[in-house]
Amino acid sequence: MKINNKKKSFLKENYSKSFTGSLVSQYGKSWKYIKESKNFIYAILIIFFLFILIGAFVPTPGILEQKILEIIEELLRKTENMSAAALVKFIFFNNLQSSFLGLFLGIGFGFFSLATGIINGYILGFVILRSVRVEGVLVLWRLLPHGIFELPALFISLGLGLRLGTFIFKKNKMEALRKYFFESVRVFVFVIFPLLLVAAIIEGSLIFLFR
Repeated sequence: MKINNKKKSFLKENYSKSFTGSLVSQYGKSWKYIKESKNFIYAILIIFFLFILIGAFVPTPGILEQKILEIIEELLRKTENMSAAALVKFIFFNNLQSSFLGLFLGIGFGFFSLATGIINGYILGFVILRSVRVEGVLVLWRLLPHGIFELPALFISLGLGLRLGTFIFKKNKMEALRKYFFESVRVFVFVIFPLLLVAAIIEGSLIFLFR
């Protein structure tokens, strides 16, 4: 029992120290963990783009197509009369929530992270195809700036969520969970949060300007 208590105390002290230090140090540690998790991020990336292709080129069942269109129409109604500042706020908190859930709900074997990547990829493919049909292929250049910061944040979130779910396969499960969780929190604060903020400013401004 004493050994376990000492080990817990050591772990708490270790993680406490790991979250102290300069912003530059925290940022560096965040990217180190991202690099260590690159295979999980690449897995999400492959799944995401695979389902973009499926959403774009595989015929969508009528019921599913109707549901997606209803979601898009509802989103357009919500944002129709928003100011630029309100659009930025709406986009930021919506993406922040999605990234947060995609990361930390990955604790359940990574299933939620995988599902989020599949759904987002499929919907994006669906939207791209229909946008090109209506406005031509050049519309993709207008869509590109929206994803420069948002998509990397999404891939990192889901990749780390996928890795978080693998703690169950480790010999020391609780120690692995603590490590993955605290490292994920750091990345969320110092990398994902800023990326989503910049993405929301760019996307909100472009939507407001090109209405």
